[in-house]
Amino acid sequence: MTHHVKKPGRLPLWIMPPSKPPRPAGKYRLALAESRDTLLVVPQGLQPDKPVPLLVMFHGAQENAANALPFLIDHANQHRFLLLLPQSTRVTWDICMGGYGQDLLRLGKAVNLVSSHFAIDPAHIALAGFSDGGSYALSLGLANGDRVSHIIVFSGGFIARHEKTNLPPVFLSHSPQDERLNIQATGNRLHQELKAMGAEVDFHTFSGGHIIHPGIVKKAMAFFME
Repeated sequence: MTHHVKKPGRLPLWIMPPSKPPRPAGKYRLALAESRDTLLVVPQGLQPDKPVPLLVMFHGAQENAANALPFLIDHANQHRFLLLLPQSTRVTWDICMGGYGQDLLRLGKAVNLVSSHFAIDPAHIALAGFSDGGSYALSLGLANGDRVSHIIVFSGGFIARHEKTNLPPVFLSHSPQDERLNIQATGNRLHQELKAMGAEVDFHTFSGGHIIHPGIVKKAMAFFME
């Protein structure tokens, strides 16, 4: 099902050549907002002469970056990718509340800031998300397929209107026991829509409810790092 919004969702201020020294390993607030700031995890062992993968993870509705961080930080350290965790300015992402706006603008600034410190690998730039965040990752990824290499959707619900771009491969997961987003109306339907578009889709189901499933996350990280 297509969720109609006012703008096509093109990302501003995207990847730029690095102009500053790399940040040391650790977890940072990017100081883009006084509250609900964007977080960045820099893993140990990055090689300064090699491009580094980037994964952006969008949390679910009424959640924050802290909810998603535990599921991904070990993978970031293991696979040595930058992990960027934006936070919605309101209770959920802007496209779920009338159209693209401040969340999209802040995301562009965050990625631009990260790329000023690191050479980002264009073959490994993923947008990922859970629930409303999964819908956000999918909608933005399809609208920016010339900039994004992978899309990862954990229990997403819809695709927002977007301009036609390249089609990145999509990792899609959903539980038949999901009590909030029925798999027939969301996961299965998204799978069918994406296949009809001609997208390469890696679709996984799992036992559980409306959750981020650690086993599915592990499969998604293998999909991203292949």
